[in-house]
Amino acid sequence: MADLDVVAWVRVVDGRLLTVRSRGRDLLYLPGGKREPGEDDWSALSREVREELGVELDRASFRGLGVIRAPAHDQPDHTHARMACFTASYRGSIAASGEVDEYLYVAPADRHLLAPASESALDLAMEHGLLS
Repeated sequence: MADLDVVAWVRVVDGRLLTVRSRGRDLLYLPGGKREPGEDDWSALSREVREELGVELDRASFRGLGVIRAPAHDQPDHTHARMACFTASYRGSIAASGEVDEYLYVAPADRHLLAPASESALDLAMEHGLLS
């Protein structure tokens, strides 16, 4: 089975990682999602973040953080997510919209609230010194 190909926005404020809870989901995810056919990383992530949080990412500050692979939550057994993680500044005011019920900033101690790929992204952010 092929990995789910997803992109994620890693946003850290005051030592906490921005996460979202999608409608009907028990765990928290990073803002982002699946690419549509033909989309590059920037196009996919900026579209997903606009749909989920109503803000515009800043292209000039868009930077790759790394790619993680982890079990995909709420998917058939043996399905994994390949998640390309990026940082970027943004314009606008963050607000839950679309399929997102809420957004939360979580500390590393709250990792038990995260889906597996989001836990791996939290570790990646820590490796890059964005969280401690």
